[in-house]
Amino acid sequence: MARGLTIIVARASDGTIGHGGRLPWHLPADLRRFKALTMGKAMIMGRKTFDSLPGLLPGRRHVVLTRDTAWHRAGAEVAATPEAALALAGDDAAVIGGAEVIALFEPVATRIELTEVDGLYAGDTVMPAPGAQWREVAREAHEGFAFVSLERALA
Repeated sequence: MARGLTIIVARASDGTIGHGGRLPWHLPADLRRFKALTMGKAMIMGRKTFDSLPGLLPGRRHVVLTRDTAWHRAGAEVAATPEAALALAGDDAAVIGGAEVIALFEPVATRIELTEVDGLYAGDTVMPAPGAQWREVAREAHEGFAFVSLERALA
C-alpha cells in the first residue's frame, strides 16, 4: 500500500457502517484484510471506535481523536484535534472510524480501502459513498461483498 493517509472502511449498499458500536455483518475475509492493511501502522480513530474494539490490536498504534481532554486509556495515544492526530500518527497511517472521524480526514486522505457489503442493514451509523474526487484503481469481487481500492483523482 502506498504511503500516506488511508481510510479503511466497510460500507453496506445503503451507507450503513455500524450499528450499536459494532459491524452489522460478519465477514472473516474483511477482518483479515483489515488486519493486513493496518499491521505496523498508526490507526486514527474516534473514542467510540476505540471503545468498540475487543482490546488493543497487536502490532498497531491506536491514535484516538477525542474532545474529552480527561479521557485516556492504556495503550492509546490521545489527540484533541485532527492536526494533532496526524502529527502523532506520522506519514503512513490509517483512519478506521467512525463516520465523523472519516469525514474529518477524507479531504486529506490519499486512498480509501473500501469493503462494499451487498445488502441493506439496520444501522445507526452511516457514511456517504465516496464522491467523484475518488477513482477506483482495483476491485476484488466476492460473493456478497467486494474489496475496492480508491485513489484521489487528480484535479
